[in-house]
Amino acid sequence: MDKRLINTERLPETVKKILSPYLEELLEIHGDNLLAIIVYGSATGKDFIPGASNINLLLEFQKMSLSVLKKSLKLVAKGIKRKIVAPLFFTKEYMESSSDVFPIEFLEIAGNHLLLYGEDPFVSLKINKEHLRLECEEQLRSKLIRLRQTYLEVGLQRRGLDRLLKDSLTSLIPVFRNILYLKGKTVPHEKEKVLTALGGEFGINSGTFLAIWRDKKDNNKIGKEDAEIVLGRYIDELFKLAESVDQIKSS
Repeated sequence: MDKRLINTERLPETVKKILSPYLEELLEIHGDNLLAIIVYGSATGKDFIPGASNINLLLEFQKMSLSVLKKSLKLVAKGIKRKIVAPLFFTKEYMESSSDVFPIEFLEIAGNHLLLYGEDPFVSLKINKEHLRLECEEQLRSKLIRLRQTYLEVGLQRRGLDRLLKDSLTSLIPVFRNILYLKGKTVPHEKEKVLTALGGEFGINSGTFLAIWRDKKDNNKIGKEDAEIVLGRYIDELFKLAESVDQIKSS
């Protein structure tokens, strides 16, 4: 296999400068056992914020063992200091056998990644829509359980509720995108458009979600309302959405 990196010219200049020596050392460490290198998330394009955004990598290996991980310990430790998150280590077989368990995660990477070395494993990876529907529903219902539990823990803290809402919504954006995908819709890249489309497709009050998203940087209130009031509406809308996802028929 050709040992040269590819597509590095398509990376933001800051990312390219940080990643190139890291990946060259990675190739030197693992040799022919390393089959593919993929960068995904904000580091692939204009959403990257130098000094703030993380750089996420997925590595595909021919064989996997603890010794393979151990070889990378020092390099990964150096990378973490430069915002390169510890990479995801996979074999082709493991990715294929895990597609029914992690359909959301794999589709999120597949939708925003750049191949930097080898052959792209996402070209041939198949995702079953019923597996995707089940994970979307599981994520929504488990989030509802956790919201109620956390409310009991932080309900007396004004800022605790505010943070709870914003963290919860942020973690659910990938789920929302894939729910739209399940319905056969073109999924917008911008998060606000995802939230708006969700309301139009499922008849929920996306204004509640939008108020939380737009005020992520506020400390006390969301949309000029008390966070507890917003939380009540947010839980109601998530419940309605979970019920709707339960009714989606896989094609």
